[in-house]
Amino acid sequence: MTVQKMTERRTALLGALLTAIGPLSMAIYAPAMPELVRAFSTTDAAITASLSFYFGGFAVAQLAAGAASDAFGRRPACLTFFAIYLAGAVMACLAPTVEWLLAGRLIQGVGASVGVTVARAVVRDQFSGIQAARIMNLIGIILGVGPALGPIIGGITLELFGWQAVFLLMIALGLACCAAVVSMPETTVPDISRFRPGTMLATYGRLGIDPRFVLPSLVVGGAVGALYTQATMLPFILIKIVGLSPSQYGFVMLFQTGSYFIGSVVLRVLPPRFGGHRSVVAGLLFCGTGAAMMLFLSRLVEPTLLTVMIPISFTTFGIALITPHIVTVALTPFPKVAGSASAMMGFIQMGAGFCMGLAGALFSSPVIAYGTLLPAMHATAILSYIAYLRLFPSGRE
Repeated sequence: MTVQKMTERRTALLGALLTAIGPLSMAIYAPAMPELVRAFSTTDAAITASLSFYFGGFAVAQLAAGAASDAFGRRPACLTFFAIYLAGAVMACLAPTVEWLLAGRLIQGVGASVGVTVARAVVRDQFSGIQAARIMNLIGIILGVGPALGPIIGGITLELFGWQAVFLLMIALGLACCAAVVSMPETTVPDISRFRPGTMLATYGRLGIDPRFVLPSLVVGGAVGALYTQATMLPFILIKIVGLSPSQYGFVMLFQTGSYFIGSVVLRVLPPRFGGHRSVVAGLLFCGTGAAMMLFLSRLVEPTLLTVMIPISFTTFGIALITPHIVTVALTPFPKVAGSASAMMGFIQMGAGFCMGLAGALFSSPVIAYGTLLPAMHATAILSYIAYLRLFPSGRE
């Protein structure tokens, strides 16, 4: 039985802030990546690796963050991990070499991992079904604003004050999250036994073989994971190949975040009879269309602003339609381990972004990497949902 300790609106606002720390830490950073190549006299691959390190730390640490939030409570877990995030931001800001930068980004990823994990768990702690999906949708609408401004703020900050100031923004973001968590009521009953290694392994093992969890998580991993993968490629495509400045890059990313925002608003105004299943199908159709455009345009024409960003707008709009229902579907069967289930979903999502980001470095051109890996991830999302419906036909209802 769920116990409501916060209103839907407060839960959504808090969830949006906690969830935003992950994507904002990428959105603010992305315009600085080409400049960091110059500042540290290093290669594109090394700076791309800094984002992959962030993904890797984020993905793996979510498993500990989720179990910690179930064992010790949502608030203590958040405060501990946000302290780690702040330490990583300070390390990156003061980095004397690229190796220190990589370490700082890795530590930041570890700390930021708690945000999306606890945000989803707090929703599941208090709400279920249509209410939970409605809150996840509202979180998506709010998130459409923050990451939309992130690249713009990051690009302008970079041009005015230099790359270190970008990390000062992240420090301010981490402090804001800590302040919000301090006033948050505890929404779960902590059970310290859930942090024992044997219990953690058993919990994640059960989740990892349960198709009710795995298949929806693969939908999220393919679709949302593609957003993280493209973050490792777009700065180099749009700034180094298309020729945008860092601040122009920030404004251009409104194509992506604006599409997510519009998709979230559209989903909110759809009549209830449209249903979660139809929303997912519509979203996957948009993702498939955008992925096909990426596949062919990357090979047939020279990259331009429109040939790169129009397909991304399609896929991002689709992701906004998919996420609220599919996340709710994956977490609903596991109320007692909501933190761990949310963490493992995030691990799959970020792990996909991490692995495909590393794979992108193996391609001779970031454009071909973009036109190969992102379509493959969206295809995985579509096939996973088809498999889910075959096993659980009631998911169409």
